[in-house]
Amino acid sequence: MPEGDVAPKSARTKKASGADAGTGKVRAVRRNRRSDSTIQTILAAAEEVILQSGADRISILDVCVQAGISRGTFYRYFSSQEDLLDAFSRHKRDRFHKALGEALEPYVDPDERFEAVVRFIDDYLENSRSRRLLIVAPEYAMRWFQRIFHDSVVRFQDALSLVFDAWETRAGIVLDRELVCELLVRYILSEQLVPAGPERKNLPRRLERLASMLMSGRIARR
Repeated sequence: MPEGDVAPKSARTKKASGADAGTGKVRAVRRNRRSDSTIQTILAAAEEVILQSGADRISILDVCVQAGISRGTFYRYFSSQEDLLDAFSRHKRDRFHKALGEALEPYVDPDERFEAVVRFIDDYLENSRSRRLLIVAPEYAMRWFQRIFHDSVVRFQDALSLVFDAWETRAGIVLDRELVCELLVRYILSEQLVPAGPERKNLPRRLERLASMLMSGRIARR
């Protein structure tokens, strides 16, 4: 909702009550294309503010100024600073998983999909703002890493399922798929904590070496 596009007073009063008469159920804000766009604008503004001043010192007023909205508009979608930070964590997680899916979706050939995974990881490490987040808001960043860890392992397992199927068929082994994907996620996180620098350019070769080890059964389920 743009600045000045504020709900009528009667609507604000009804929303402030937070419940339907006689039911006690909290009424959610009706979602539409405009409200979704406003939420995305607020979350993008929150990211800019967090990267500048850190999560502990984030100001709702600063977010509103960055987003170009009023505080009334902000509170239409978020009840507090904590609510905003929680939504921002989910937003970053979902954005990462969506980008992974979009990067791999065009590839149905197992070898091409694995190469796409390598490119995705390399591009993410090159362009992600997660390391900046870790520097300016370390506690918040670490909580976010912990929050997305298991789900990311599961997402990589799903994205690489046809790759694992092909490798298992070729090598006649049963891979520990969860372990392989956990190693991938841990590698991504370790690059945020301790960047490899120029050596990271060897990432494709290192992952190919890992694939060779997998094919030889060195990281297989016992």
